[in-house]
Amino acid sequence: MSRIKKYDSKIVKTSTDAILESISDGVFTVDSDWRITSFNRAAEEITGIPRRDAIGRLCSDVFRSNMCEKDCALRKTLKNGKPVIGRSGYIIDGDGNKIPISLSTAVLKDNTGIIVGGAETFRDLSEIETLRHELEGRVRVGDIVSRSPLMERLFEVIPAIAASPSTVLLTGETGTGKEMMARTIHSLSRNSKGSFVAINCGALPDTLLESELFGYKAGAFTGATRDKPGRFALAKGGTLFLDEIGEISPALQVRLLRVLQERSFEPLGGTVSIHTDARIIVATNRDLAELTKTGIFREDLYYRINVVRLELPPLRRRKEDIPLLVEQFVLKFNRLHHATVQGIAPEALSLLMGYDWPGNVRELENFIERAFILCPDGTIQISHLPDEITFHGNRSNTKSSLHDSRSQLEIQEIKLALEKNGMNRLAAARELDMHKTTLFRKIRQYGIELPEKDGRSRNRNKVS
Repeated sequence: MSRIKKYDSKIVKTSTDAILESISDGVFTVDSDWRITSFNRAAEEITGIPRRDAIGRLCSDVFRSNMCEKDCALRKTLKNGKPVIGRSGYIIDGDGNKIPISLSTAVLKDNTGIIVGGAETFRDLSEIETLRHELEGRVRVGDIVSRSPLMERLFEVIPAIAASPSTVLLTGETGTGKEMMARTIHSLSRNSKGSFVAINCGALPDTLLESELFGYKAGAFTGATRDKPGRFALAKGGTLFLDEIGEISPALQVRLLRVLQERSFEPLGGTVSIHTDARIIVATNRDLAELTKTGIFREDLYYRINVVRLELPPLRRRKEDIPLLVEQFVLKFNRLHHATVQGIAPEALSLLMGYDWPGNVRELENFIERAFILCPDGTIQISHLPDEITFHGNRSNTKSSLHDSRSQLEIQEIKLALEKNGMNRLAAARELDMHKTTLFRKIRQYGIELPEKDGRSRNRNKVS
């Protein structure tokens, strides 16, 4: 009888292993010390990490998930014995890419019922995310979302720019999203499998910035006890993003120009040149052309980096994006803060639409995050907005300010509907769920200019 039981257990184990190897979901198990004890084929494919490199390591070291530190689903399951089903999150694969996943957890018990570890299954949601982005393609490129015609013009050229190896210069006011644009270009480029390395050139003094860019050899200066690679070396095969390029000194500009021309550099204290194949993207909120006239910025370096130039418009010129950005930030902070905010009240959104946004998208994101502190659930109201918004303009005439903000929101919605429908006012009225005579009246009221020919080819310059 014991032989039969032993033989049956072997069959069961073999069958279980075969099933785990054949399914498309990743499966791994951990022991009581959180070290991985098994790792199936799908787990290897999703993470890009071979089984031999995963088994025996801490699961947090392998997956590098956004939930590992503070919100580990498997840890909760082992603590309360309750499984987690279908939680969303992401992991970082072996190439450094963020992979969206859906996961479920369970406890592992031995023959006596004692908990000896845990098991987790996870499913790659990348294809679903890609499909969702494709469906939203009219307003999204990479992680940048917009309904603005100004941004859509940029979206049209980004794929071609990403496919090119040329240096890119991003200009625009502070907070317009230059680093996000750089990351988007990187993600769509042939260098996407390499690292995206960013450095703020205006945040470091010259000597420190030089060592950060080019690295140094042991003994190059006091305290340099070992070799340290610079950002150019770390960005090998990837993209190097130099933010605030207009802040670097003339002396460092000379060395940077040489690197861009020769595609090689020498670490501090080094004697051998190192080749770099990193894609270079630079950004500034200053007028480099004006700086070259005053001699602050080298003219030859300016021409070297100004191969492809993209200017990101300020938020005040694309206010039609504000509702979309607010929605995006609400989703983001719900995940980060584990909150359940449903959205923003129309009155509060109207005030956002009436604000000039000197800090651009970054300022909007900061205001929404502040609102989450005051409003962890429900709907963001006017009372959750900062004084800069609620008392913007004439502080003694709040009703008038609110009316102006609502008008601005309505103007943006009408313009967007007209542009989307080729300036055909009947089609725009249907999209706005508005009677055509109401739309015509509002066009006249707001003085919205129309082209000489509308969507029905009638000669018209402006509704009178």
